[in-house]
Amino acid sequence: MIVVTGATGSIGRALIQRLTSSGGHDVRAVVRRPAAHLGCDHALGDFDEPGTIGRLLSPGDRLFLNSSLWPGFTGAHRAVIDLAARAGVAQVVTVSVRGAAPGAKLGGGMHGEVDAHLRASGVPWSILQPTGFMQNLPREVRDGRFYGSYGPGPVNYIDTRDIAEVAAALLTRPVGADGDHVLTGPESLSHHRIAELISAVLGRPVRYVDLPVPEMTAHLERQGLTQPLAGDLAALMAETGDGRWATTTTTVEDLAGRPPRTLSTFLSEHAHAFDTA
Repeated sequence: MIVVTGATGSIGRALIQRLTSSGGHDVRAVVRRPAAHLGCDHALGDFDEPGTIGRLLSPGDRLFLNSSLWPGFTGAHRAVIDLAARAGVAQVVTVSVRGAAPGAKLGGGMHGEVDAHLRASGVPWSILQPTGFMQNLPREVRDGRFYGSYGPGPVNYIDTRDIAEVAAALLTRPVGADGDHVLTGPESLSHHRIAELISAVLGRPVRYVDLPVPEMTAHLERQGLTQPLAGDLAALMAETGDGRWATTTTTVEDLAGRPPRTLSTFLSEHAHAFDTA
């Protein structure tokens, strides 16, 4: 059985679609409430109560471990890993983030703690370390603008469907050596260039506004974020834009057997999402 947490998110839904369309795999989606149209068996489980997920695991299962971030993320994911080890699962594939490490800012630090716990768990593991999600871009554009503190340097984005395809490959092949897998899109672009591509697809101008970290912090606070979250997020943008997310890898093609989707392809397929933003 392949047990998929985060089943209603963008990665989880794409993963389930990939697994069910290829056939021959028993798949169970873990959901917080009854969910229709997932295309597979589902069961109720909640990271706020890790035992509800642990009771769904059996010896030999393959577990896809993923959820959005929230204050209890680290403790809940570590607890589920412990329950997976106790249940005798054959493999855990989890979604982290590029550059994750204990003590890093925001999600990078939270994922880093979970990743370290998984590596020490004794369960065979694969950790996916993607760059930023293309699917997050539409919600950032408002009134023809989007803001950041990335500077002029190139930053990488990946389509979440490519993350799902890598996860599917790892969850359906024989369990191999443990490993970290850095996942990127095929090209890294400046945010000014990204704005140009969005403009071309939408047929109207979209402008990227680059702000110094203090001004971006104030902008985020006006959007409703509180300190220190706003300051940390603005600082993280500046760090991301310093070149550390500019390099690309061949991991998606190596594991999924096809090149990752380009940003232009994503934008052409998701122009409607920007139109409603």
